[in-house]
Amino acid sequence: MVKNHQDILILIRKGESDSLEFKSNFNDQVIETVVAFANTSGGSILIGLNDEGLYSGLKLGKETMQNWLNEIKIKTQPSVFPEMDVFDFESNTIVCITVPEFPVKPVSYKGRYFKRVKNSNHLLSISEISDFHMQSLQTSWDAYLHPSATLNELDLAKIGRFISRVNENGRFLLEGDPYNALKKLRLIKENRPTNAAVLLFLKEEPGYNVHAGRLKTPSLIIDDRMITGTLFEMVEEIMRYIIGQIKVAFEITGDKIQRNEIFEYPIPALRELVLNSIIHRDFTSPVDGQIKIFDQSISIFNPGKLFGDLTIEDLKTDTYQSHTRNRLIAEAFYLTKDIEKYGSGYIRIRKEIKNYPTMQLECNEIGNGFLVSLKYEKQKLFANFTKDFTKDFTKDFTKDFRSNSIIELIRENSKITSDEIAVVLSLTRRTVLKEIDILKKQNKLRRRGGRKLGFWEILNTN
Repeated sequence: MVKNHQDILILIRKGESDSLEFKSNFNDQVIETVVAFANTSGGSILIGLNDEGLYSGLKLGKETMQNWLNEIKIKTQPSVFPEMDVFDFESNTIVCITVPEFPVKPVSYKGRYFKRVKNSNHLLSISEISDFHMQSLQTSWDAYLHPSATLNELDLAKIGRFISRVNENGRFLLEGDPYNALKKLRLIKENRPTNAAVLLFLKEEPGYNVHAGRLKTPSLIIDDRMITGTLFEMVEEIMRYIIGQIKVAFEITGDKIQRNEIFEYPIPALRELVLNSIIHRDFTSPVDGQIKIFDQSISIFNPGKLFGDLTIEDLKTDTYQSHTRNRLIAEAFYLTKDIEKYGSGYIRIRKEIKNYPTMQLECNEIGNGFLVSLKYEKQKLFANFTKDFTKDFTKDFTKDFRSNSIIELIRENSKITSDEIAVVLSLTRRTVLKEIDILKKQNKLRRRGGRKLGFWEILNTN
């Protein structure tokens, strides 16, 4: 709250920000800013200063400020009543308009809605307007009754599996009739399913898709899949697809050959990202989710920007506060222990990728959606990451790793091809053929039969 001249001088020195704006004179842009502050976290407008914070020579008449207040009241819906104070600095006048955060959002100016982003006003999209309204009512879209679905359209087997998982995990006890159990969780109201219940338990596919693909380049698609189903089903199907497409290295350890599987990406981090994309997506958007798997990166896109006041910078901290677009859906996944603690997902993701030294996590808001990517420069090849990326590997060690890995792959699948070995081990086909030729000369490996019907035979591996 601005109380005196000293407060004004402090604000001027700080400059324009997400809670402060300078204006030379009162105009429609001032009312836009009033609305933006009211829809965000409040703020102050100093009238009588140019963009650089220099006095502009503001002149006030006897009814000027009252006219301003009336104009703001008339042109905002619901009407906003900010405080106005006049401060004189020698021959210069400044009017401070103080705008509190409005309790019922969003507030509009001439039918348009704004929020404050850094030092500018951002026009809200239709989905953002809906989100603001839901937040102000302390509810969410998934809590509303589905417009047409009935209880008979819910799958009792799916509900039963959900109840069993909840009871096994001990976070809540659901007993008795399945429908009554869902009523306890507010997934059923007035004997009708909510949007959340339809998305979680519908017999048929609810109609929300994730388009997943394996690509060499943005235009060269190797494989693609349209994944649909109820939300629990989609998470598992997406994870199966991703794991089937990413590379796996094998670390051979011990005197007796033991194999450690080293996935191209940390699986717990991938699962957390998939869960976020499903649970927090904007289901009012007709846009499909997207997953793109490239040679050294994977990206996951979901419709719906970050919800509430959450920012990308917040996600980089360990203290960010969770804002949930779909509260009932998030609660369901929490009760099944698919998610652990609200607002901790990105903390766990960052922890997991620390074991992959060259891996980077990138987050961006694109259009009306959210895009997250994992990228790396060099694939992890060993469980103990402290020795993964030392400056130099000896040539003999590299050769032993390659040959042992090839032997282990053939032990698992005697019909595996050299091309498949190359993909799994991230080697060129030429390198694989060279290593196989060495193993043949060492009398460790032999080929029986032709290319199509033949298989590999492991001989002496000592």
